[in-house]
Amino acid sequence: MPLDTTRRTFLQTGGAAASLSFLDLDRVLAAEGGPQSVTELWADFDPCQDPLEVEVIREWQEEGGVFRHVRFLIGTFKGQPARMAAIYGFPAGTKEKLPAVMHIHGGGQRGSLSEVKLLVARGYAALSVNWGGSGTGKAPFNTCEKSEPDDPNTEWGAVDPSQLNASGYGSILPGPKQFFEDREHPKNNNWYLLTLGCRRGLTFLEQQPEVDPQRLGVHGYSMGGNLTMYVAGTDRRVKAAVPAVGGSGWRWQPHPFIGGTAKQDDIKGDVELFARTMSFESYAPLIQCPVLHRSGTNDFHGWMDDVYRTNALIQNQATRFSWSPHLNHRLTPEVAIAMPLWFDHFLKGGPALPETPRSELVLKSEKGVPILRVRPDLRTLPVARVEIYTSVDPDPRARFWRSANVVHDGDSFFAELPLHTHDLPLFAFANVSYTLPKPESLAQIPGNNKPVTELCLSSLLHAHTAGEVSQASPQLTAQPSTVIDDFTHGPRDWYVLNAGNLTHQQLWTRKITDPLWRGPAGTKLTLTLSMPQTNRLSIVLQQNEWRSYRGPRKTFVCQREVPGSSVPQTLRLDLKDFASADGQPASWAEMDQLGLCAHFATKGTNPSEAPRWKGSAPEFLRVAWE
Repeated sequence: MPLDTTRRTFLQTGGAAASLSFLDLDRVLAAEGGPQSVTELWADFDPCQDPLEVEVIREWQEEGGVFRHVRFLIGTFKGQPARMAAIYGFPAGTKEKLPAVMHIHGGGQRGSLSEVKLLVARGYAALSVNWGGSGTGKAPFNTCEKSEPDDPNTEWGAVDPSQLNASGYGSILPGPKQFFEDREHPKNNNWYLLTLGCRRGLTFLEQQPEVDPQRLGVHGYSMGGNLTMYVAGTDRRVKAAVPAVGGSGWRWQPHPFIGGTAKQDDIKGDVELFARTMSFESYAPLIQCPVLHRSGTNDFHGWMDDVYRTNALIQNQATRFSWSPHLNHRLTPEVAIAMPLWFDHFLKGGPALPETPRSELVLKSEKGVPILRVRPDLRTLPVARVEIYTSVDPDPRARFWRSANVVHDGDSFFAELPLHTHDLPLFAFANVSYTLPKPESLAQIPGNNKPVTELCLSSLLHAHTAGEVSQASPQLTAQPSTVIDDFTHGPRDWYVLNAGNLTHQQLWTRKITDPLWRGPAGTKLTLTLSMPQTNRLSIVLQQNEWRSYRGPRKTFVCQREVPGSSVPQTLRLDLKDFASADGQPASWAEMDQLGLCAHFATKGTNPSEAPRWKGSAPEFLRVAWE
């Protein structure tokens, strides 16, 4: 059969009616250099062909749900079977076919009972696959949540796409634990086998008697966000998808930043072939379901700008974005809740989410300054507030997002975006917070005990190059300030880690990396605070956070015993007051983050040994250069 006819037959039938076997097709393609596209790569895989050989390791009931620790056959590779462990659950006593969602965990994580419980409590059947299990040990992240020591685990057999074979994520070269040992091929990439395993998870779901196979969804976090995009791009059974903090394309491509370039993945093998067959920008155009992307604006894994570039390639499907300001690899509750609400609409016929806010950035408005105007969707939920953010830093991981002063103008909102130079690019987006009709719960997920009353949806990202800014020549109305923050607007330019745990609570900002608030040479950092009882504070500087193209990444710490006082007091810190294992900082100029921490665990120290915090939390009143 001619090669193009073979390909066409497989594309049209999914392999079921082709005259060549799956292996034969792969050999024919290999003779011409192997598959050259995502469609060709997956043409010889039928996720329903092989029996699942399901093992039920354990079954129990709790919190209104029936839960099972299961294992099923992924496939046979190099003559050895590969099996996936997972947690499956559904509401007890259900008598109707249910929508079902597959959860895909992140790197170093495991099949999650908590994620299954969250969905079961909302009326779904749910499966959390344990793709990361290596079968080689009993480390907690290798086994499903609530597994017992001798439970069967995920076993990849003759291949290994787990993190024990980490080099396989950025390679298509052959190897002893790869799909092929004798030739370069996209199937040698770890993501291929992991996607294949997750697609078998969809087959498990659709075969359960409680499940409506026409209503399947998938969501995942970090590496699971990557796999969500891979699965949605290759499997038409997916009717709604929610990737989080992962799944952005062009990870192989050098990105130009101020001071150099950076990329996420160094690909081993043919980079162009990898891009055509394994990179997310090649999967996005094939996605045939609605996609909601959740992330932090400063995520190191799913670069914000590339998330928008990637999702712009999804055709004729609803897309939404929900961003947690200033956060890296974390979500606020208002962003987290978007996932179940997305599934409620597309899998259960629940209320629609508001449309992506319409927005327009004008580089030179009638007033002569840049303005971002936002028009939220007012038809579904009431608007609680609109926040507009802007930045001049091209590095999405390290940029500081300035909060603009928002003005309500009829059915729209706008903010001026003051600039101090024409020589830097300009980025802007908006978050619209909507009031939910009733409080929603994420209580099944640890650390989410409070009811969620708002939903955050984000606008598109607006980006202009320095050349475009210079050509528009807006008025320059911003001036550098020695006052980093007087907290007039609260901690809106900061983010909190370990909130509520006063012994480990940390307050961080990237404001000092912004040229408007960068520390001038020869100045001191001053911190004015109110704290009734004596405690030790750690003031932390992070240099070149994610900016390896600019210099080495270092962390400098100054610990101060601050006496309790009934009146505000001011600390004055010189560069020489900060130290790291390899010396003191040379200047403020390359500092990217400032942390005000109850305790900061430096390398070699144990966070659990932090001195217990006494009294109430400190009230920070002013941070400035002096």
